[in-house]
Amino acid sequence: MITFTSAEAQNRFGELLDRSQREPVQVTRRGRPVAYVVSEHDMRELQALDARRQEAARWYAQYRQTLAPAGAAADLSDTDIDRLVHELR
Repeated sequence: MITFTSAEAQNRFGELLDRSQREPVQVTRRGRPVAYVVSEHDMRELQALDARRQEAARWYAQYRQTLAPAGAAADLSDTDIDRLVHELR
């Protein structure tokens, strides 16, 4: 991944945009990453990945609700949890 300082990004913005079409570009300030510039295609892929992750999280939450009623785990003591973990080993 190519890196531009914030000053370079300002002075060479056109080049930064061109480079971002081929690979993500990291922008740093005082040696620390502060931003990434990515192509529209890469951004759409990231958004699609995030949407799939959120959908998987929703599905998993619904699945967990069907396995155990809400609050069932709250009744377990630390000793109960330790015992269950050791039984599963």
